[in-house]
Amino acid sequence: MTDVLLKGSGITRRWGGLVAVDGVSIDLHRGEVHAVIGTNGAGKSTLINILSGEIPPSAGRVELLGRDATRWSQPKRARNGLGRSYQRNTIYPGFSVFENCRLAAQARTPRPWAVWQGADRCHASNDAALAVVQRTGLFDVADRAAGMLSHGQKRQLEIAMCLATEPQVLLLDEPLAGMGAEETDRMLALLADLKAEHAILLVEHDMDAVFRIADRITVMVNGAVIATDTPDAVRASAEVQAAYLGGH
Repeated sequence: MTDVLLKGSGITRRWGGLVAVDGVSIDLHRGEVHAVIGTNGAGKSTLINILSGEIPPSAGRVELLGRDATRWSQPKRARNGLGRSYQRNTIYPGFSVFENCRLAAQARTPRPWAVWQGADRCHASNDAALAVVQRTGLFDVADRAAGMLSHGQKRQLEIAMCLATEPQVLLLDEPLAGMGAEETDRMLALLADLKAEHAILLVEHDMDAVFRIADRITVMVNGAVIATDTPDAVRASAEVQAAYLGGH
C-alpha cells in the first residue's frame, strides 16, 4: 500500500450562490500519478488552488503528510513538502535556468543572516539547483536565459523549480498545454521518473496523455466527482462517457 501524502475530505468552495467545488474527496499516494479531468468550469483549478493553499475551502479538510493543513498558508504548505505549477509560466525570464532553480532552492531554506554572502556562494542552493537541472533534462541549457527556452523547456523548468524546494507532493496544472508530441513525450517520461518518490496530481485536458500516464483518474462535473478509478475503468464508465468523454 502506498503512502497517502495529501488528502482532501469533503472539500467545498462557494462564492455566493455558486458552488465551484462540491464535497470533493481525493487522496494522493506516493508512487502514483492521479489525474483530475473535466470540462472547463468543472472545478479542477479551484480544487488545486484549495489543495495548494492559494484559496481556503468553505468546508472540508486538507491533510498534508498526515497533518491538518486546512488553514495553512500557501508558503507554509510549500515549506512542508508541497510544490505546484500553474497554467501560465511562472519563471524569471531574464535569469538563467540555473539561477531560476537556485532562487527556488533558496526559498526552501532562506538565510537572512548571511547578508554579506552572494547567492552564488550558497553551496546548498547551488547543489540543489544543479541536481534538479540534471534531473529534468535541462543541464545543457542551464546557462541560457529562461525566456529564451522553448515552450516545453519552460514547462520543464517550472517543474525543476518545484523540485528545488524538495516537495513530496506535486500539483501540476495543465503542464502539457501547448506542447507538441515530442515535448509531451519528454514531459510524460519526466513524470514517470518522478512518481516513485512523489505523489503527483495532474490536471490536464490532453486525454491521450492522461490515459498514458495516470494510475488513477478522478472525473469532475459541475464541481462534483462522478468517478475515481483506474484509467480502464474510467474509460469504460457509461456515466463518464456521457458526461465528458463523448461516448455514444
